[in-house]
Amino acid sequence: MSSIKEKAYAKLNISLDVSSRRPDGYHDMVMVMQTISLHDAIELSFNNGGKVRAKTNLPFIPGDERNLAVKAALKFLEATGHEGQGISIQIEKSVPVGAGMGGGSSDAAAVLRAMNRLYGSPLSREQLEELACSVSSDVAFCVAGGTALATGRGEKLQPLPSLPDCLFVVCKPEFSISTPELFKKLDQVALRRHPDTAGLVSAIEQGDLSQMCRRMYNVFEDVDDRRLRTVSEIKSLLLDHGALGAVMTGTGSAVFGVFPKDSETGEVCSLLRREYGFCESALAVGRVLD
Repeated sequence: MSSIKEKAYAKLNISLDVSSRRPDGYHDMVMVMQTISLHDAIELSFNNGGKVRAKTNLPFIPGDERNLAVKAALKFLEATGHEGQGISIQIEKSVPVGAGMGGGSSDAAAVLRAMNRLYGSPLSREQLEELACSVSSDVAFCVAGGTALATGRGEKLQPLPSLPDCLFVVCKPEFSISTPELFKKLDQVALRRHPDTAGLVSAIEQGDLSQMCRRMYNVFEDVDDRRLRTVSEIKSLLLDHGALGAVMTGTGSAVFGVFPKDSETGEVCSLLRREYGFCESALAVGRVLD
């Protein structure tokens, strides 16, 4: 096998809580995370140059180790004793960049899955997740995906049952929000509330979509940032058009609404696309690696 293809699925934060700042400068997180059908397309192949490089359909994305997909490939080669092997990574981006949807992390996770297949599956899922932690926090979740409770920096994962049948409408306005910037602002405010994570997990376990949607919350929406007014506008439009709940994912700027699975969402998608740029509907995706 000289080349291999893999889908890199986006993620959404059904809820996101920040409990404390750690001595190492990172923050302790409590998140319910979900893989969705929106994805980038990855293709890996060997090359004779001895280098690991990535190319994408977006010219501003770097092709060296600043790209998490390249970093993941190098980590895999080192861990499996194949240092010096040339790997070409072609990435067709469909997941918005700077959206809080884990696009770079999902690309890196897809590279780890693909390389493991390419080399005959030398690493278990647990080993891949451990390796993923050395790339970036969100990569560990994206390796297997599905529905999970993530704690620590996001690398401690507890699989949850699949979500009740539903449809996501995801909208990203034209701006992005810097993750370090938003964390800095979060440290300067007193949070008004925290998600009811236990209640959210219970609703998922019971398959109760309406109760799940009532408990969706992201503490970053408490930050004083004028761009979050746009987030609130998008949430309101989603709710006005039948969403059972709406919330920002990650540190933004993408916002999603949860609709009953048989909902007609073409009108709201068209409206959001005209007003804000990117908008797509997507389904929940189960675990992609066991």
